[in-house]
Amino acid sequence: MLTTTKTIQIASLMALTAALAGCGGTTSDTAGTPAPAPSPSPPAPAPVPTAPIGLSFVQPANNVLETGASEPVSANVTVNGSAAPNGTVTTFTVSPAAAGALAPVAPTTVGGVASTTLTVSSLPPSATFQVSATAVSAANTAGDTLTYYVRPAHKKMQVIVPAYFSASATPSPWATLTSGAASYPDVQITAVVNASNGVVTAASKVDDTLSTALKDFKAAAGTSNKLLGYLATSGASGSLSVADVKATIDNYIRLYPGQLDGFFVDGMGTDSARVAYFQEIFNYVKALSTGLAAATPAAAPIVIGNPGAYPVAAYAGVADTLVTYAGNAAAYQAVDPQPSSTWVYAKDNSAQAMLVHTASTCTDMQAAVRNANRPRLNTGMVYVTNLAIGASWSALPTYWPQLLGTVDAINKERALPLC
Repeated sequence: MLTTTKTIQIASLMALTAALAGCGGTTSDTAGTPAPAPSPSPPAPAPVPTAPIGLSFVQPANNVLETGASEPVSANVTVNGSAAPNGTVTTFTVSPAAAGALAPVAPTTVGGVASTTLTVSSLPPSATFQVSATAVSAANTAGDTLTYYVRPAHKKMQVIVPAYFSASATPSPWATLTSGAASYPDVQITAVVNASNGVVTAASKVDDTLSTALKDFKAAAGTSNKLLGYLATSGASGSLSVADVKATIDNYIRLYPGQLDGFFVDGMGTDSARVAYFQEIFNYVKALSTGLAAATPAAAPIVIGNPGAYPVAAYAGVADTLVTYAGNAAAYQAVDPQPSSTWVYAKDNSAQAMLVHTASTCTDMQAAVRNANRPRLNTGMVYVTNLAIGASWSALPTYWPQLLGTVDAINKERALPLC
């Protein structure tokens, strides 16, 4: 009986042990070896910071400079869309290196802005160069580039007058023109004489009243006034031949000997189709050694051409001055030689002229003159009138004295006269 009871107890203990094993109550496998702990999952790699960076130049008020000029240059720098931290290094360079110097070369940002000063080296006119800037944040680089142009030293502005009016009118516009010139002797005035609408023939006769007016204009005390004969290059039947234009030149000299300083060539194109035609006229005028004003050096009379807009660069070789704008005052505010006509920066500002009509008020006139005087326009000969198209050049503007006073004040860096 005791044996049976003991046997039952041993069997119960073994059953309990098996139950515990089935419920995970042991840490040993069937071989008695401890089970290995499960391997932990590898951590996800930390994201690499990108710190996106941006850089853009503060556009300069003026990108047309003269040799020796110094101008501030600034760039906005951002990191993650916000102003870059103070102390972010920004590197500036000039290309070609000989074009100018920058100081400092590697400024640090303050309030997200990096600033330096550009000084232009003594380069030939028409030089074009670039200023670049770069900044780095983490593995990212940002940059931007500005283009600059170099022009010859600025010369005083002049006034060009399309004096297509009668000397016999009362009151005479020629008398008003001359009295204005005498009042502002420091402003050089070039008046364009329009005889017979620019086609003077062998049958044309001298206009004695006009001849007297021309002499009075040239003789105005203290002035260096100049006179040009107006030349048409087209007529009712189309383009005039070079021979026709040369005949008009000869007849101008016959009728008004010793009074003209050169010629104003109207009707120039803007493409290259007729450059050779105008080259012949230019060469003919430049070869004249007699019959023009005594003050004109031999073989160097003046030629002003009128395409009325920016022509191809070849036209710069067939005139001393080009009228690169002829039109109304409103449109003139939007005129810009960049980027297609930057060849104008190879020339003095006196090699460009503008003829602006429909500038209704004196204030409008002053705005047009100031615009012409900007380095970007580089225009040194100006005329502005309140008269509208169709009769633009039939009389002087109502603000004629103020026009002369405005040019005089700009030349002398004084406040403009009141309108």
